[in-house]
Amino acid sequence: MTNRPGILFAVGATVAGLVTAAPSPATADTGAQRTAAELGWTDCGTKSYPTLQCSSISTPLDHDDPSGRQITLALSRIPHTSKTFQGPLLVNPGGPGGSGLSMAGFVASSLPKSVAAQYDVIGFDPRGVGASEPALDCVPKYFDPLRPDSVPDSLAAEKANRNRARSFAQACGEKYPDLLPYMDTVSAAKDLDVIRQATGSQQLNYFGYSYGTYLGAVYAKLFPERVRRLVLDSNVDPDGVWYDDNIGQNYAFDARHKAFAAWVAKHDTTYRLGSDPAKVEDAWYAMRAAVKANPAGGKVGASELEDTFLPGGYYNGYWPYLADAFAAYVNDHDQETLVKAYKKLGAVDAKADNGYSVYAAVQCRDTQWPRQWSTWRKDSWKVHGKARFSTWNNTWYNAPCADWPVEPLNPVQVSNDSLPPVLLFQATEDAATPYEGGATLHRKLRGSSLVVEQGGGNHGVTLSGNDCLDTYLADYLDKGTVPRGEGGRADADAVCTKSPDPQPLTGRAAAKAARGADSVNRGSILHGLLGFRG
Repeated sequence: MTNRPGILFAVGATVAGLVTAAPSPATADTGAQRTAAELGWTDCGTKSYPTLQCSSISTPLDHDDPSGRQITLALSRIPHTSKTFQGPLLVNPGGPGGSGLSMAGFVASSLPKSVAAQYDVIGFDPRGVGASEPALDCVPKYFDPLRPDSVPDSLAAEKANRNRARSFAQACGEKYPDLLPYMDTVSAAKDLDVIRQATGSQQLNYFGYSYGTYLGAVYAKLFPERVRRLVLDSNVDPDGVWYDDNIGQNYAFDARHKAFAAWVAKHDTTYRLGSDPAKVEDAWYAMRAAVKANPAGGKVGASELEDTFLPGGYYNGYWPYLADAFAAYVNDHDQETLVKAYKKLGAVDAKADNGYSVYAAVQCRDTQWPRQWSTWRKDSWKVHGKARFSTWNNTWYNAPCADWPVEPLNPVQVSNDSLPPVLLFQATEDAATPYEGGATLHRKLRGSSLVVEQGGGNHGVTLSGNDCLDTYLADYLDKGTVPRGEGGRADADAVCTKSPDPQPLTGRAAAKAARGADSVNRGSILHGLLGFRG
């Protein structure tokens, strides 16, 4: 998604129990600083991150032909300042299709200063993304309103969406025939090793969110001896890439939408939409029917409404803003507030057009998708019957893969027993990467440690204000320590209490929101950076 400001009121739980020391396979060698300088870092500091530096690097389009055509990856860096130097820490916000250039500044400023100072924190735009060249944009303004209703009420409506998705795939193939065969996770993982080599470090530290966890796990499978420390937050289920994982998302996002309705019902005195969560949910679907018939402000129809409320499934810091728009529309027939929410949380700009193009290119290439449309239709109606919030929306989002013009690869089997201890984080109610993904990856990465946010529903949980989670993260990056067998869960090594849910916007906070001056904290910044739809 595009600009997604939000607010999260969070206090962390305290850390309890023992940690065990993980071996450090290598410390950064003295050559790292020498070679890093050869990248030609230049100052590109911002008000928020004044020490940020930028560079770029060439990488083979086809890693099997290293002397062939080269493409360019854009890099950013917050350089280390401590005498203790632990090498490069590459950070990735997910996607696929998410830009990582701002992640370097965010991660470096969010970690304890003494920890961040030991690393060159490096962000990057993966191949095809953002400032990297060439960047993909298959169909500019593909998501501009008004789109057809995602839930087809006739064969003609289904055909309209089907043709739309097919035309997107066709446009990608016609525009980028030379690039699409190399837009895949394995190629992106090999790019990581090109970056590692350019820094002069013998081993890589890596910190990835969402899809970035799969990218990190694939890198670790390809180059296990080059992994030093590996942090994976909100983990993709590697057994479900990508069709089954998306079906799992549909159920999980419906559950988070129900959690949002329950939160609105809990605050009935503020929103006046009823104290029964089921009736609040009914009111939301009545609003959906209303904007389908008469789009709010001529811009927000049924599909755009889903796009607007979908970010609430990623991050509950958006709930107060969404609830305000919901209540204003239902109680006061106020369309303007709903349109503002759409523009803030659901509308797609050129940056997000690029992100979606890369998302489709990578996921459609990574693995086989059903080629028979009857399979998509049958599965979508089956899931929609139990989870109607975003199932068909997600179907059309991924439907170009049914007609992708490049043959699929076989997915990487990421099981690995050759790694130093890996640190995983997972919220139990995460919608974008449901909990089973973290548990599965924990089993597949032998010796890994899983830290669970019990009851948490946000996607991307570290560096968001939960002190318990962040202490485990800092200890690992600082000393290589990981928890073992704490918290009482058989499937996890440590358990943290979830961050509290947000409160409605009242008083000064409501006035700031009305002016567009949203509260800024780590949670809202992180969830504005996380990759395109995770």
